[in-house]
Amino acid sequence: MRIGDAARVSGASTRSLRLYEAEGLIVPGRCSNGYRDYCRSTVDRVLVIRSLLESGLPLRLIKEILPHLVRAGGGAADLCPGLLAEVRAFRDRLAGRIAVLNAQHDAVDAFLQEAEPADRTGP
Repeated sequence: MRIGDAARVSGASTRSLRLYEAEGLIVPGRCSNGYRDYCRSTVDRVLVIRSLLESGLPLRLIKEILPHLVRAGGGAADLCPGLLAEVRAFRDRLAGRIAVLNAQHDAVDAFLQEAEPADRTGP
């Protein structure tokens, strides 16, 4: 399928597909006229990439993890300890950001509770 069709099926923009190709994450075939040709397995790989991006992983880590996921059939059992440590560190930074956001959320709730009258019987 052409890039527009692959974008529609995968939910990725054509720009994203070109970026994934430039980063070496996907390798679409080429038609005789030079157009990119995306097979089902390439589109499936794009879906995995998008899922990993939605989880917040940066492309740099996805590029390292993706070959292991494809080879291991979805598992990460053969990842090297250093890469696993990087993913754990990313997860820990993410947990820290979540804690900060939760604290900010609680502060806004407290502000709203103080700002709103307890009883709105009104005039």
